[in-house]
Amino acid sequence: MAIIWVNLIVVYIASFLSRQLAKPVTIGSGLSVMKPNKWLAAIVMATFVLIAGLRNNIGDTFFYMYAYKLNAFTWNQVKAEKDIGFGVLQMILKAYTDNPQLLIFLTALVTNVLIVYVLYKYSKLFEVSIYVYITSGLYIVSMNGVRQFLASAIVFAATKYLFAGNWQKYFLVVAFASTFHESALILIPIYFVVRRKAWTSSTFVLFVLAIVLILGYNVLSDLIFSAIADSHYSEYKNFQEGGASVIRVAVGAVPLIFAYLGRHKLREMFPQSDYIVNMSLLNFVIMAVATQNWIFARFTIYFGLYNVLLISWVISLFVKRQQKLIYYAILGFYAVYFYYENVITLNIIYRSDYLKLW
Repeated sequence: MAIIWVNLIVVYIASFLSRQLAKPVTIGSGLSVMKPNKWLAAIVMATFVLIAGLRNNIGDTFFYMYAYKLNAFTWNQVKAEKDIGFGVLQMILKAYTDNPQLLIFLTALVTNVLIVYVLYKYSKLFEVSIYVYITSGLYIVSMNGVRQFLASAIVFAATKYLFAGNWQKYFLVVAFASTFHESALILIPIYFVVRRKAWTSSTFVLFVLAIVLILGYNVLSDLIFSAIADSHYSEYKNFQEGGASVIRVAVGAVPLIFAYLGRHKLREMFPQSDYIVNMSLLNFVIMAVATQNWIFARFTIYFGLYNVLLISWVISLFVKRQQKLIYYAILGFYAVYFYYENVITLNIIYRSDYLKLW
């Protein structure tokens, strides 16, 4: 984990300085906003990519590398797979090298560049989003659910289409992302759910739905698994190792609580915040359901990144004299959570043939 902690320090400092050296940029009808320094933001991207791209373990990494070395990736084999885009990518890479590290590096490159770019573009406090991206555990998850996180990053890059209500382009991006992980297709109906004002009656319907699913999980689980019978998750029907941590649910709820309390101010500062709030709400609902079976937590890969965006705006909802306290409280709270989740609970160990500290 030492290199992950080094990564956290480096990217936080670089992103903090990037915001400190921000310059005003005119957008839309003469509106001026402060944009972080792009060169320091590029350092953040590069650091993320190098560490994630040069790993040889964590989660599914070993199996992706093993499958890459084992398979020939012929057209017939690629077409037989559900996620043809990922198969084509491997077939192209295999034509140049048998070294699976290139596959890991390229997926890490695309995933992290797209994510950091969106955070750079829409975060209120760039360094807070970067910090929470790591300490909420999402950066570690990106090294585990490789294909799904790649698909998530591709759709996350289409956030501007979500904000603009350009469903045609958004759906095209989702369709492309689904060639890497078909579960991305759930974002097509989700588009219509989140493209509405937050904290309305539909918001509370989602809360009620979450409660019903949790309380009635034993009855409803057969229906849920029938709905995903042909997906990657059907194999988990008989999984009996429990659900996601309640602590993770609580962590996901914190930004939403503050967003609700300051909903009017948030909407004034950031008119598109309703869509971010709704995505974050779905993240909370799915994570709450995942307390009954952890596999549902994999769907939060598509929504957790919006929680990262949201928390960068939460600090500004407080009065000026309280903002510094909240800022440092977020840093401290997420550092403790990161240590508990990834060191004590999961005991994450980072290995690389290229990057070694001790």
